[in-house]
Amino acid sequence: MIARLRRALRAQLIPLIAGFAVLAAIVAARSLLIESQRQDNVAVRQAFEFERRIVGVLGLAQDAETGQRGYLLTGEKSYLAPYTGAVQGLPKELETVREAAQANPVRVAQIDSLTAAIREKLAEIEETIRLYDAGNAAAALDLVRSDRGKVLMDTIRRTVADIRRDENALLQQRLANAEDMDDWMRLVSILALVAVFAMAAFGIWSARRRLEDLVSAHTLLSETNTSLQKEISTRQSAEAQIRQMQKMEAIGQLTGGIAHDFNNMLAVIMSAMNLVQRKLKRGETDIEKFVEAATDAASRAANLTARLLAFSRQQPLAPQVIDANRLVTGMSDLLRRTLGEPIQIETVLAGGLWRTFADTSQLENAILNLAVNARDAMPDGGRLTIETANCHLDERYSEQHAEVPAGQYVLVAVTDTGTGMPPEVAERAFDPFFTTKEVSKGTGLGLSQVFGFVKQSGGHVKIYSEPGEGTTIKVYLPRYFGEERVQEQAKGSAVVKTPTELVLVVEDDERVRAGTVAALRDLGYTVIHAGGAGEALSMLANNPGTALLFTDVIMPGTNGRKLAELARQSRPDLKVLFTTGFTKNAVVHNGVLDHGVDFIAKPFSIDQLALKIREVLDR
Repeated sequence: MIARLRRALRAQLIPLIAGFAVLAAIVAARSLLIESQRQDNVAVRQAFEFERRIVGVLGLAQDAETGQRGYLLTGEKSYLAPYTGAVQGLPKELETVREAAQANPVRVAQIDSLTAAIREKLAEIEETIRLYDAGNAAAALDLVRSDRGKVLMDTIRRTVADIRRDENALLQQRLANAEDMDDWMRLVSILALVAVFAMAAFGIWSARRRLEDLVSAHTLLSETNTSLQKEISTRQSAEAQIRQMQKMEAIGQLTGGIAHDFNNMLAVIMSAMNLVQRKLKRGETDIEKFVEAATDAASRAANLTARLLAFSRQQPLAPQVIDANRLVTGMSDLLRRTLGEPIQIETVLAGGLWRTFADTSQLENAILNLAVNARDAMPDGGRLTIETANCHLDERYSEQHAEVPAGQYVLVAVTDTGTGMPPEVAERAFDPFFTTKEVSKGTGLGLSQVFGFVKQSGGHVKIYSEPGEGTTIKVYLPRYFGEERVQEQAKGSAVVKTPTELVLVVEDDERVRAGTVAALRDLGYTVIHAGGAGEALSMLANNPGTALLFTDVIMPGTNGRKLAELARQSRPDLKVLFTTGFTKNAVVHNGVLDHGVDFIAKPFSIDQLALKIREVLDR
């Protein structure tokens, strides 16, 4: 439609251009005619002036002759005044007339002949006056009576008459030309007026045509816009359905993976416990391997939930200022033992590396996960390179990666010389339970856990891989701009100490509470327990020697955080240890443990519980 409008507009412009060209030609012709008329008017004025001067020359010549005769008859000098005036004025007048006729050779010849005749006539007059003044009046009169003066005067009159006749003919021709010019001027003016009206009419017609075309185009555009909006709405609906299907597919894959792995672990636990029960009923005591199998399965189930929380960015983090160079150096022995001798480990550590603020243990786990994945990609051995660097991700990079704010980052990159990944695999590498490894070789949660931890820490992770060339995974963690102080983790074994403290356990789930109480009593602690906040506050009031409040975070009514605040109103020195499987922002905000909070995640082993309890009580 737009192309058709453009062609129509071009077609309408052609007559307009032609009309303007005709009008311009008419205006130019009129200008030429006006100039020609002006020149003719000038020529007419010059002709009248020329005739006036020729008549003046004849008059001066006649005045000279008249003055001569009056002087000869009377002898009075006063009669010579016309003659004297003619002698003085004729040369200048003749010169002026000759200059005016310069463009006409015929006229110049006539004027030269007239000048010669006038000179002879003046000489003849001058001779008679000289004779008269010498006293020879008879000789002067004889010269006058001769035909010489008459012939010269007739020649002057005839020449002037010829010049006037010729000039009159030219004047009539110029006047005729002027009349013709007037006729042409009227015709050209009429044509110009007609052209203007024609162009105005065409402009009105063309404007109406364009208006009709615009109305048609607007109608078509409105119809097209309506159709496009319907298509957009249909497409958006289809895209929403596709996104929903993709979400359901992802949820299905996630739940399927969780169900598969948990069912395997539960199968191990159930079969092991069933075998333990059967053997105990028969009085057999060789049950240790079954208990170990069940314990291992439970540990793997706990690890699975931790990885799922990490992927969903819901794990509680305890960030601190980290020197990534020191962390990588401290992991060297662990990496060598884990990866084995076929893998050559190299580190490229940047000088002047910035600090970052993250959970140290989670960063170590991330690097270990990436190293293990790299090892699995190099079954015949290879080289693993861990590199650190200061990086600046600019606005352009941020625009290409919507979730990445521009700024300064600390880079930790893990590169292997393994098999690499094709693009379609690299795109799904961070999906939970997605794996290209053989069955029992991986859960598909390692990279998703790394992804969740990095995103929860405000960072960015990027995969660069080519089949047959290897893979580089770059982890970007935000630069820390606070105080340049790296926290040191407490290392070493816990001091063995016989428990003497009284511990209050608060847990709304009766079975979990019973298990926790039994574990603490087995460790040697004196334990009292409650199923909710109200009962716990009453027990604290009745047992002022309680050293530790060990409470679940998520409980009906008053949660564990609120319970701790109420308890410390009367017991400011009371130590508190929180536990939960999912924090829901009670003691964790933005994925980070609140300052001064002691926390142990469910599920935990008795050994883990023992170390954490002693850490809190001995602080």
